[in-house]
Amino acid sequence: MELKRIIEAVLFVANRPVTLKVLYKKLEGCSRADIEGALSELIAEYNFSDRAVEIIEVSGGYQMRTKLDYKEWVKRFAKEKDVELTRSVLETLAVIAYKQPVAKREVDVIRGVDSSRAIKHLLEKRLVEIAGRNEEAGKPIAFRTTDRFLEVYGLRGIEDLPTTKELEAL
Repeated sequence: MELKRIIEAVLFVANRPVTLKVLYKKLEGCSRADIEGALSELIAEYNFSDRAVEIIEVSGGYQMRTKLDYKEWVKRFAKEKDVELTRSVLETLAVIAYKQPVAKREVDVIRGVDSSRAIKHLLEKRLVEIAGRNEEAGKPIAFRTTDRFLEVYGLRGIEDLPTTKELEAL
């Protein structure tokens, strides 16, 4: 069997992004260069074809996803898996994403309101996690975003967040 098609099948059935490390570990007998080459060819095939799906790098791995152009059609047939968040929860998530690791107290100061419920909701949705304790007085718990956050919002890493200048331009 061709390595490229094996990787395609794996990405098709995987419900989470698949890392190169996992591919290398599970595809015994294949070199890292062969796996990276096959994956690059596969991505190029999907990018330069007229397919409704694409392979993207997200959250430190690779995932097969429906192109955004077909989102509305797919929603008609499949249960929506979007993480619906209220405005206050989205604000809290944005503060944590841009300031991480950040204590609740700092989130509260930036937002001007108590963020306890919003943080609890984000923890339940696994979009944020406890990052440890800050070194400031009282050693408050600090929060950071998770790999699930990157996956849900289609980011390779936190550095892919838009800059404040890009946001202001919108």
